[in-house]
Amino acid sequence: MKKCVVTGCEGFLGSHMADFLLEKDLEVFGTVYDDIGNVEHLKGKIKLFWCDIRNRERVESIIIKVKPDYIFHFAAQSLVIPSWQDPERTFITNILGTFYLLEAVRKADIDPIIVIACSSAEYGLNLPHEIPVTESKEFRPSSPYGVSKIGTDTLCYLYWQAYAMKIIRTRPFNITGPRKRFDACSDFAQGIAAIESGLQETLEVGNLDTIRDVTDFRDGVKALWLLVEKGKPGEVYNICSGRGYKMRDILDKLIALSRKPVKFRQAPAKMRLLDDPLLIGDNSKLCSLGWAPEIPLEKTLADLLDYWRTEIQREHARKEKLSLLW
Repeated sequence: MKKCVVTGCEGFLGSHMADFLLEKDLEVFGTVYDDIGNVEHLKGKIKLFWCDIRNRERVESIIIKVKPDYIFHFAAQSLVIPSWQDPERTFITNILGTFYLLEAVRKADIDPIIVIACSSAEYGLNLPHEIPVTESKEFRPSSPYGVSKIGTDTLCYLYWQAYAMKIIRTRPFNITGPRKRFDACSDFAQGIAAIESGLQETLEVGNLDTIRDVTDFRDGVKALWLLVEKGKPGEVYNICSGRGYKMRDILDKLIALSRKPVKFRQAPAKMRLLDDPLLIGDNSKLCSLGWAPEIPLEKTLADLLDYWRTEIQREHARKEKLSLLW
């Protein structure tokens, strides 16, 4: 049985990737660093290792022990606003963490296929004539997070070139769905679910005029696996829908699904220091391998809202049980 390591397995994409790999009858090993709620349902089905990706010795020990056939690298500091608050941690986690992983593979003398999650944040500012954004577009990052992902990207290119490692780089755009936290779509859905439950009165939002390319997580994990099967090492692939949505329109779609009226206001804490107004990707390179986005945005948003309704109910039930202990 082929073995897979998923770094950052407790995260949004990592946990969904683990689900997908199990359906493929693969042996799955995950590294986790924080809350493992997203993978609790996989208890007994996968092997989890606690691992801070910044801990070189720990990363090496896991790779040597497992000797994986495939690696999906998602462990990262993946948020823009925290990257401004602590850019040093973002650089160390994303660049050095990736370096430790690649060095661990090299020292273990194994030859796995390695799929790396870089980011569309590398592209940064896009001019109208550059839309849709292709993989060859110039980098103009607008956050320390974007800079860190450029470092990750170019480091992986170097290791492919120098050591002939089977590294496939990906640049996901906005992939969302259940288990996603701290992106605009998820924040909207969480806030609306909280309003429905009477936990808050107003939804706080950021910049609603930006246009983003949004892809469903189910399409995203299929793309990542397709790259294992048909992707070319050394190459980079956008993972995106190729469609742009104004954030205000996404909010309107979610409000239309709400069971209660929703009031919203712009909050300074939700605003980015720099915000790219337009980001729509070109997915033709990925589509040439046989991929196409299948899940409509309306389905993604409905599932996301239902997820947060369930999560809020579960948290409420947990607090009620705790109150009985006093």
